[in-house]
Order: sequence, then C-alpha cells, then structure tokens
Amino acid sequence: MIKEIQLRVNLIEERKENILLEKAAKFLKISSQSISAIKVLRKSIDARKKETIFNYKVAVYTNEATPEESTYTFNYKDVSNAKKVHIIGFGPAGMYAALRCIELGYKPIVLERGKNVQERRRDLKAINQDHKVNSDSNYCFGEGGAGTYSDGKLYTRSLKRGDVRRIFENLVFHGATEQILIDAHPHIGTNKLPKIIKNIRETILDFGGEIHFSTSVTDFIIRDQKIKALQFNNDKEIDVRAVILATGHSARDIYELLHKKNIAIKAKSFAMGVRVEHPQEIIDQIQYSCSGERDELLPAAAYSLVHQVNNRGVYSFCMCPGGFIVPAATAEGEVVVNGMSPSRRNNKFANSGIVVELDIDKDFKKYEHLGPLKGLQFQKDLEKIAYFAGGRSQTAPAQRLVDFVDGKQSNHLNETSYQPGLNSAPLHSLLPKVIGSKLRKGFPAFGNKMHGYFTNEANIVGVESRTSSPINIPRKEDLEHVQIEGLFPCGEGGGYAGGIISAAMDGERCAEAAIAKL
Repeated sequence: MIKEIQLRVNLIEERKENILLEKAAKFLKISSQSISAIKVLRKSIDARKKETIFNYKVAVYTNEATPEESTYTFNYKDVSNAKKVHIIGFGPAGMYAALRCIELGYKPIVLERGKNVQERRRDLKAINQDHKVNSDSNYCFGEGGAGTYSDGKLYTRSLKRGDVRRIFENLVFHGATEQILIDAHPHIGTNKLPKIIKNIRETILDFGGEIHFSTSVTDFIIRDQKIKALQFNNDKEIDVRAVILATGHSARDIYELLHKKNIAIKAKSFAMGVRVEHPQEIIDQIQYSCSGERDELLPAAAYSLVHQVNNRGVYSFCMCPGGFIVPAATAEGEVVVNGMSPSRRNNKFANSGIVVELDIDKDFKKYEHLGPLKGLQFQKDLEKIAYFAGGRSQTAPAQRLVDFVDGKQSNHLNETSYQPGLNSAPLHSLLPKVIGSKLRKGFPAFGNKMHGYFTNEANIVGVESRTSSPINIPRKEDLEHVQIEGLFPCGEGGGYAGGIISAAMDGERCAEAAIAKL
C-alpha cells in the first residue's frame, strides 16, 4: 500500500538519520518495521516564524517496494532521413522543440546565432574582464540561451500549458540531479547547466538532428503569405516548410526584421528596474531570524517581494541567493545586468532584480511613432544611459540603497560581485520617473516587510531591463503566426514564456503544432 502524507521537521529533528521513517510511522500509527520505503516527493522550508521548519510531502510504502525508475520515457527515433522542421534559436524553447521533433519522428534543423557552451565561456570572460561584447555570443545568446549562464532557476507558475513534470524528468534524463524533482523552488546552477545542455545537444545529434552554431538568420523569404526559405549569415539560403521562431527576448534584430517586412508584431507591457545586492548574511538573518551565520542545514536564504505603488507593481525578479551579478549586454554601447548562482549558492552576496511594471499604452507616449517597437526603443535608451553613467564600458552605474531613496549620490559603494566593476552614479535622477519614483517608494516598503533589508549596506546596480520581451509575435490558437503560414513564434521571444520551464513547454507545443501542419 502507498500513502502520501505531509510531515513537518524542525532543525534539530532534521539532523536525525531516520526522522522521516519515525515521523511517518507515528503519523500513520503503524510500526516503523512495516514501512518498506519512504520516497520524498516535495521539500520546502517554512521560515515565517522563529522556528524554521522543513515541510516534506512523502510517499510511504508499506509492504511494497519503491519504483526504481521514472514512469516517464523518452522514445527518441533515428530521424536522419525524416521530414525537416527548422528551429531558430537553441535556448530552452528551441532545445525542447528539437527533442520533441525527434520523439515524433521528424528531423530538427537548429540554427543558432551563438556558440556552443564551451566556446561561449571565452566571450563571457571577454565581457567580464575586457568589457568587450560579442553581439552573437554573450550571456543571452549561444547554446542553452540566457538561462545557461544566469542561474538555471526552474520554478514556474505555468502549470496549465503543458506537463511540467515531463520537462523536469527530461532534464534528469540528461544529467540533472533528481533533487530538482523534489525541491519546491528547484535550481540547477550555472556551473552544472552546461554539461546538461551538452548532453541534450548530443542526443539531438545522435538521433539525426542538426545544430548549426554561428548561424544568424538575416532574412525570411515569404511568398503568398507562406514562409519559403531562410537567409542566414546574409548570403546563404535554405528552403523551409515549418519554422519555429525561438530566438529569445533579446533578439532585437529579429523583431526589427519582422517589422521591416510588415510581418505582424505587437508591443506588449513588460517591467524594468535595477538589481539590488546585499551581503547574503543580511538576508539570512532576516529570513531565518538568526544572528551571525545561518545553520549549516539551511540553504542561502531567498526572498520574494511585491508592493503596489500608484496601482503599479514593484517586485523582486530572478532572485539569486549566494550569487553574482553579471553583464548581460548584447551589443556595444549598452549596460544590462542580470543575476546568476552556482549550484551550491555559496557566494557571499544575494542579488535580485527589483522592477516596475510598465504599461505599454500609457508609459511610452514619446515613442508612439515607433509603433510596435516603442517599448524596445525605451529599453535601448535606458541601457545607453546606463552605459554612459557607468563610464562608457561594462562598468555599471550604482548607488547605495538608502542614498538612492534619499536622492543622494553615494560617496562610496559597497563591495560587489559584479566583475566589470561599479561606478557611483545618481540613479535616482538618471532613471525615468516612471521607474525611479516607484522604486524609491518600493524599497522602504520592502524594508517594512523585511526588517534590515532597507540598508546602505546594499547597492543598487543599473539597469535590469531584460525581464521579458517588449514584443509579442501574435499567433493563432494552433500556434501558427496570424499572418504567415509555416511560422510558429515560440517561447520568451514570442512573448509566450517567462523562464526556462515555461519556454521548454512552449517549445514542445510548437513542435507538435508545426508537425501537424506538415
């Protein structure tokens, strides 16, 4: 017999070797000898009160063995000579679209503008140390997409759009730890993701798919409202029948190309702001109600914050405990920041985007003449301001947190994890009012919710501008573009996902939709 139950374990109990067995037997009022196995299904931490509690959801097996293997199987077929589906972009959406094509017996041809995960490292080193931005290989572009070198968080709220568990199981199939199947807020870590992505690449190639790196799509050949061919690297063409467009939220040249060719796109609302960085110890002490270092059994503490300012949300985004701030620019002349964490989350800083909701219909009046590209241009202009305020390099403009709210330029800045360095700048006056004024009200409110958060021991760093795409590429219910037959906008770049898992699920759905049209 199998029973699923909830168990609560405190820090002292967590140290005991057989505590789950002991608690399960007591909960079910049976002998521990009658329990043949316990399988942890979910684990989370509740630190809302002074006593930190581990919440477990477990399956208790009595006189029955636990299943040794996953019930999910991935039946990949040799598709060397099968019908082709072309996929532009090899981030989560593109990767899972390719894997799904192979499962269904179709050959994915992937065109990726960036480099593979190993070769990307040299370009990341160049942007961090030499302030040189490779516009095709950076923290956003390349094998695995933006998530590869910016944390690998797997938490998603998109539970109705596909089989979330299947996405997680496929990551485990390709080398991720089974812990991601258990944790309430699963995370792989920037140091471990490249190996998993390499394994996914090898699966695609081993079963007959193709992946072409350093291949930028530069034109869509359209005839009679059907996509007929793709031009890449400005001079080569390939014929196509079904194209999954999974280029990510930073492929601005693709949006501009679509607009130039009168292929329907729409401006959409998004969020922008800054990244705030605290010593991790401060966040630990707030969240775990401890003094000094946190207990060794506890992970680096995270937080999630939201506050309404004049009916606009100000909220934390992509919070990275024990992490680093990284330069996420995709072109020279701009500064963009993002966050990442290694798998152990053992760096001494915690950082998070703190962003403001922007309304595409109200906040961009001076950009109206740009039509669907108005939000994109707003992004560009703010990133250019950050570039000049940082010192015309990848050095980022920064300010101490309380100084920012008080409207006072910081005489000095705190230590930071941001490798290119920080430059003291008056972000309180540089940020557009629609963002800056709301942040200046939001931060003290966060301090009321998390006592100790609002402190000058924290820096704010500008700008966090790539939270999501400012463009939506509209599609019909069958996921095909509203205007162009054979084109399937997908993932974050199309405006249909907000992270690794939701993008992966959308990639699978688009693969199924594209195949249905062949």
